[in-house]
Amino acid sequence: MIAEKLDNLEKLVGEKFPSLTIEKELEALVLRVSPDQLIETMTQLRDGPGLDFTMMIDLAGVHYPDRKEPFEVVYQLLSVKKNHRIRIKVSVDEETPVPSIISVWGCADWFEREAYDMFGIRFSGHPDLRRLLSEYDFEGHPLRKDFPLSGKIEMRYDEKLGRVVREPIDMSRNPREPFKRKDREPYPQTP
Repeated sequence: MIAEKLDNLEKLVGEKFPSLTIEKELEALVLRVSPDQLIETMTQLRDGPGLDFTMMIDLAGVHYPDRKEPFEVVYQLLSVKKNHRIRIKVSVDEETPVPSIISVWGCADWFEREAYDMFGIRFSGHPDLRRLLSEYDFEGHPLRKDFPLSGKIEMRYDEKLGRVVREPIDMSRNPREPFKRKDREPYPQTP
């Protein structure tokens, strides 16, 4: 039943978008789109007869550091009327911005800001592209594969100073040794 439904959707999408690459992943169809085709493709998927993808469920960034175009933006769309799901994937390098789809789906605002904050993926035409989950002066993008696991700075409350202080993380210690601080007792060891 699901395979037949997916085959019918693949045929319909193939007729509407003959120039796009179509793949199957699990129970969803995947369209590979270039950044310059994105807005037109999204609009046709939403408004095109027989497609009815009226809901954008998710937008996620992915980082593949070994690829020529290391960033991928993955959109998840749903046709409530026909109970179809489709994924749209756009691959870009660090310099190329992805067109913002806020004009097609207003809910993309939050998702695009999150992808910018966590991965550094830029969206052209976004009305308010700024950090969403991390501080404005935060350096780097924490979900990139090349971002250090422990981060680059530590923030803690210093009781002597009576405020939050920022310190660079000292990566010279062996991670298997217990963490020792000069200004307080070391954390207790777990057996």
